Amino acid sequence: MTFSPIPHTDRVAATLHAGARPSFDALFSYGFRPFFLGAAVYAALAMAAWIVWIACTHAGLLTDWLPVAGSPYSWHAHEMLFGFAAAAIGGFLLTAVPNWTGTLPLSGAPLVFLFSTWLLGRLAMAVSGLLPYPLVVALDVAFLPILGGFAARQLFTRPAMRNLVFLVLVAALTIGNLIFHLGNGGYISVDPLAAIRASVLVVILMIAVIGGRIIPAFTHNWLNNRGKPERMPQRVPWLEKTALISLVLFVVLSAFGAPDILVGIAALFAAAANGTRLVLWRGAATAAEPIVWILHLGYGWIVTGLALSAIASLTGAIPGAIVTHAFATGAIGTMILAVMTRASLGHTGRPLVAPPRVVWVYYLITLAGVLRVAGPLLAPGHYIGALLAAALAWIAAFGLFVIVYAPILTTPRVHTKVPHR
Repeated sequence: MTFSPIPHTDRVAATLHAGARPSFDALFSYGFRPFFLGAAVYAALAMAAWIVWIACTHAGLLTDWLPVAGSPYSWHAHEMLFGFAAAAIGGFLLTAVPNWTGTLPLSGAPLVFLFSTWLLGRLAMAVSGLLPYPLVVALDVAFLPILGGFAARQLFTRPAMRNLVFLVLVAALTIGNLIFHLGNGGYISVDPLAAIRASVLVVILMIAVIGGRIIPAFTHNWLNNRGKPERMPQRVPWLEKTALISLVLFVVLSAFGAPDILVGIAALFAAAANGTRLVLWRGAATAAEPIVWILHLGYGWIVTGLALSAIASLTGAIPGAIVTHAFATGAIGTMILAVMTRASLGHTGRPLVAPPRVVWVYYLITLAGVLRVAGPLLAPGHYIGALLAAALAWIAAFGLFVIVYAPILTTPRVHTKVPHR
């Protein structure tokens, strides 16, 4: 296996035209390429396996064909978070950190090694019921610490507390994954799904930090190009801090099993602060540009999840699974697609305008979130139908992403000046 003598093809002028053929070198020239593509493919495949299992269970057919250790429900939750979402997080960090620090991006053999580590974890989890469980744990848990190590090496070349916080969040996710496996393997008495729920909230906190940086900035750029300076997003320092601190408090109280009334009050306060934050970012003014409004919509799912969590904790009127999927399917699924579709265009030299098929990606992931969250609440008698419909919309969203972006992610950067939007 050989690599191009130009190791960082996304950072140099030696690029090819848009019609270039896919190549191994191009795919592994920048972290977002294999990880965004891998995240999307896995999101669709893992969800497809899951809904087939659900359908078999509902129909009373054999379900032991899924050779996973522990509950299939735990496998599904784990793979959506530590398989799909972790890959997207990896792609984001491997792209953002070099921009923050001015260092060269990970590419070539080291990137192949990191991606292979993630892929081995997915294969191990797929057949975890057939392997010694300590081996499964080792193969699955390895990815996030190695990713953190690569990121840390670059972050400490130009240390900044606002960036080092991502190492803390990656470490928290690693701990959550370990606790999941200790519970799933029967080594300690803990519900594996509790570790998943806590880890979902860690990802939500990561999205809130990233969203606070990119959403108002990208909105400002787009509005400025439209000649509407009077409609610029506002970032009020005390409100920005309050929104994040209240969210951290909610995450900590939820993760450590605080009384419901405390969790509910924290969720309500965090929903109000983050909702106000979002309104001031002027998302309503971006209705004409899907690649911008989808970011606002994704953050809106965080506010929705917090509001639902407050209702669930204070009244018990909403099942916890609905809250979890508002965060997971709604916020995480939407924000990952929003970032992947935009970053993949910008970092490959293409205009930051969502093509029609990408707009359908946004519609489909929104439909998936609405069906998964609202469906069971509005039509509890059709729970399985709503679940399957949401899953199909999810698969269609990520499948369409793969169709549109596989040629973009596997070919070299194009000679196109990208407008600031």
